[in-house]
Amino acid sequence: MKYTGPKAKRVRRHGTNIYGADKYDKILQRKPHKAGKSPRDRESRPSEFGRQLLEKQKLRDIYGLSEKQFRNLYEQAARVKGQTGDTLRQLLERRLDNVLYRSGFALTRMQARQQAAHGLFMVDGIRVTTPSYLVTAGQKIEARPRSKQSPMFTDIAASHEKYMPPAWLKVNSGSLQAEVVSLPDPTTIEQLVDIQQVVEFYSRS
Repeated sequence: MKYTGPKAKRVRRHGTNIYGADKYDKILQRKPHKAGKSPRDRESRPSEFGRQLLEKQKLRDIYGLSEKQFRNLYEQAARVKGQTGDTLRQLLERRLDNVLYRSGFALTRMQARQQAAHGLFMVDGIRVTTPSYLVTAGQKIEARPRSKQSPMFTDIAASHEKYMPPAWLKVNSGSLQAEVVSLPDPTTIEQLVDIQQVVEFYSRS
């Protein structure tokens, strides 16, 4: 199941802003210790399995996936020749909702997922309503003409005035267009998670 509880609790549990919104940075500054813990509490060292589980949960939470969705992506990555962890990172980044987020069209991945699910964007001129749709190099993403009039995008543009998308995306923020110029390079993706721990977690089963 997908986590639907307080997001601040998950942010404090992982000790990093996994959702991207500025408010969670402020929460971490104000309450850097884990939820339910006081600053004086001593942290117990997790077991190897516990560390692997925590890293897997963190990566799942970052992209907002259910366990079933996440496991399916892992199994898809495991079938590809090469480093499973790198392939998993690339598959996660290629999801349409993540591409909208990385393009600066949404302030959080959750907002991007809603945009994708509501069909606000087209891929190569075709309306897509599946957030998990995997983009490929050369594809073009653009907001539907009617969607471009939404005041939501004006507010996002103001908040992302100095936002820089990753090199694998060519973005025209004014016209709400993005082109996937190449597949994402796993080595350039933010390293918030020890991906090898995630691979080892699933390798147990």
